[in-house]
Amino acid sequence: MRDLSETRRELNADELVSLAAIVGPAHLLVAKDDVEPYTHDWTEDFVAVPSAVARPRTVEEVSALLRFCSDRRIPVTPQAGRTGLSGGALPLRGGLALAVDRMTSILEIDESNLVAVVEAGVVTQTLHEAVEALGLTYPPDPASRGSCCIGGNVAENAGGPHAAKYGITSKWVLGLEAVLASGEVVVTGSKTRKDVAGYDLTSLLVGSEGTLAVVTKAWLRLIPKPRAAAVLVAPFATLEEAAACVAAISRAGLVPAALEIVDKPCVDVSFRKKGLPVPFPEAEARLLVEFDGGGDAEVERDVTRCGEVALDAGALDVVLATDEAKRRELWEVRRGIGEAVRELGSSSELDLAVPRTELAALVRGVRRVAAEAGLKTAAFGHAADGNLHVHVYREGKGERDEARFSAATTAIYAEACRLGGTVTGEHGVGVAAKDVLPLRLAPAALAAMKAVKNALDPLGILNPGKIFPRGPLG
Repeated sequence: MRDLSETRRELNADELVSLAAIVGPAHLLVAKDDVEPYTHDWTEDFVAVPSAVARPRTVEEVSALLRFCSDRRIPVTPQAGRTGLSGGALPLRGGLALAVDRMTSILEIDESNLVAVVEAGVVTQTLHEAVEALGLTYPPDPASRGSCCIGGNVAENAGGPHAAKYGITSKWVLGLEAVLASGEVVVTGSKTRKDVAGYDLTSLLVGSEGTLAVVTKAWLRLIPKPRAAAVLVAPFATLEEAAACVAAISRAGLVPAALEIVDKPCVDVSFRKKGLPVPFPEAEARLLVEFDGGGDAEVERDVTRCGEVALDAGALDVVLATDEAKRRELWEVRRGIGEAVRELGSSSELDLAVPRTELAALVRGVRRVAAEAGLKTAAFGHAADGNLHVHVYREGKGERDEARFSAATTAIYAEACRLGGTVTGEHGVGVAAKDVLPLRLAPAALAAMKAVKNALDPLGILNPGKIFPRGPLG
């Protein structure tokens, strides 16, 4: 594990006693074994150790914690499910990790207004299951939905496969309850669908990665659950052909619920991990396309047309899965890729996004840069959004050449930006992408972001060391 800890702020005995008085002694963790789960997220092998972990149950406790820490300039790192892939939940400066994993209540499911009111520690899949039991759905579905939490989804503005049709988390957040660094509690938005009274503070906080406030509650928009769905798999001889087919599907006027692209290394390792035979083993890439809608006839029409488009675009074949068991199996394999590819070797994961018409060009650029560095790549992602997750890896074990990895990944980030894209599509900036953020944002934009940060967190105690690159803005 690579310890990313920076200049640390340790908590003294008196401070620990005061913090324990706020949340209760059982919910202030200081022992090494108790703290260990809060020292890392799912980002590569990064680790950073807090001086203590507080696990509040109420917004009042969160408020009291932040007032105390603000008075003493104690760094506070908000944490939810700790499933992020940018290092955003790592307590780089020590201090206090503030975990919302006890704030787990679904407070209300309002079927008339189609709104769910939930605490920040609610696991995303738990919310999915609760609303689907009522014939409703909450569409955002990150790959880690079984363990990630709503608070983290809001902080990172999480995406997922079904953002192809339904959009990322920000499209579904009507309002938030959040605690500022000062300890003040603010409520932005409500169940009201249209509200332009003042600045859109809800949108400001969504995606702010815990650097502006600690989210404690969310009002989330729901929709009726689609009545029918079908999945189509189309294998291709090359990744570039699969990427080109994505644009063809769009030009045909089709709107998939999900449109995923996966290359051969990802398919092979994920199917192997699931103990399943690999279909079309000769294919270098494949598309996984899901359609949903109000009835079987609508879905059948769209999936049939998509199959025709894929074959015209060079697909080796088209396989349709309409029954729930087969669809679930395909999605389990897809969702397992993120973990499975780590078995390929020492790697760095990049979360890139470009205009989807540039997806094939991005694939070519990624492979060229990696080959020049003597490295390999495995790529998968949300093709409809032009969002590609790239694992740059070296096969085998042993020490990796950090300088070589760094040069290659920086060149790949630059290639994505050259194509009109960005350095992160859904994982957030965190630690992983903060030093390449200037490739995407001009100095004036970074300065404006810093001004917002200084206004809401003048002492810089909230999630320090994240988003802003090292240097004058960091």
